[in-house]
Amino acid sequence: MARAREKQLSQVVSELGLDKQNKGTIGRLLNHGGIGQVEEDADGRMKIQVRIPEDELTYSPSITVMPHAGELEIEFFNDDTNTHCAQVPSNGDYQWIWLPNGSRGKVTVTLDGPGYYWYGSNVGNDEGRGLTGAIVVMGDVPEEARLDRPAQPRP
Repeated sequence: MARAREKQLSQVVSELGLDKQNKGTIGRLLNHGGIGQVEEDADGRMKIQVRIPEDELTYSPSITVMPHAGELEIEFFNDDTNTHCAQVPSNGDYQWIWLPNGSRGKVTVTLDGPGYYWYGSNVGNDEGRGLTGAIVVMGDVPEEARLDRPAQPRP
């Protein structure tokens, strides 16, 4: 069963281009519980549900992909028998939510530029590493924000 999930996950990572130069880190760093693409409402607001499975010490999905910058509502479900939390970045600040075992809750974050945004559980030790997740916002930075450097390879 795990083998089929890995194959499917690597296929999704490849389809999104996250396994290429300048994008490959995200597909290799996380002990991940999969990749999830957000649902976008007609008004442009994006939503996703993230679970903390019992005894897995991971967010699922642990990589959330947004097609563009904007507002994202994340609904967390703690299916574990331990208490966790989520500290999620939002335009330079953080949204924090306490997740006692068996609970659920929502945070709304605004991410106004492309990139990787890391989040995690900052309570307890969770086997020495904690829960780790990432939000990938697709797209290029605006022309005015680009560094003056040689062009980088793009897929």
